[in-house]
Amino acid sequence: MGHLADITAKGVFDPQEIPRAVFAIGGELVTDGFEQPRHEHRKAQLIMALRGLVTCEVAKGLWLVPPHCALWIPGGMEHSVRGVGEVALYILFVEPDAAPAMPKECCTVAIAPLLRELIIRVGHLPPLYDREGAQGRLTQTMLDELANAPVKQLHLPLPGDPRLRRIVDGLTADPSDRATIGEWARRVAMSERSLFRLIQRDIGMSFGRWRQQFQIMVALERLAAGDAVQAVAFDLGYESASAFITMFKKALGEPPAQYLASRQNQTVTRPNVGRMD
Repeated sequence: MGHLADITAKGVFDPQEIPRAVFAIGGELVTDGFEQPRHEHRKAQLIMALRGLVTCEVAKGLWLVPPHCALWIPGGMEHSVRGVGEVALYILFVEPDAAPAMPKECCTVAIAPLLRELIIRVGHLPPLYDREGAQGRLTQTMLDELANAPVKQLHLPLPGDPRLRRIVDGLTADPSDRATIGEWARRVAMSERSLFRLIQRDIGMSFGRWRQQFQIMVALERLAAGDAVQAVAFDLGYESASAFITMFKKALGEPPAQYLASRQNQTVTRPNVGRMD
């Protein structure tokens, strides 16, 4: 597994200094997974996954980017990024004032076929593209389409309270743990009512809904890495694969195999694909 800084190296070009509304990193960058430690940059960043799975963690949240979605990271926001499995992606750096309608917080957005093709086209423009001509108009069209892209609920709030972090650490270590909120309350030396209130105040949702979001994040990461649905279901504590599939379909609208296949099958194959081994 490599570092995203290695993937995005462009010789003399510094993405933060290019005087254009958008600067794209290469074309389709194919890796066997990558990690980038916590950092921030002046420009906003868009990471579009064509294949594989990308996650981004900020101070109080984890965002998931399955194939043919994109991660929007506003400028000045400290974050870390990780890719799982064989990842193909486009990376755009965007001047903050070039996309005023985009969210001020990190988010995952759905990428329709038209927007995907526009991002790919912009990704192949020269760094100092003609702002006043067709290349500038293409870039602006891409930004207009991006502003209308729907936000996807692929977000896991991460608590700040150390008692809640113990629960996160416990579930991360053993995703199959099906302990109730009452059992967790005893483990962190709180009353069930106090823990219920703390969870609502700190992460803004019920424990049951948060744990389901956690399981979806773990499941998608495992499935993207090639694990079988049945193995993932059992490792998450489900008594059967069908029970897990029912939960997954209710949350994301499709069963796991169809959800991943429908996105992988949309992958656009290009002749000039970079690779980091």
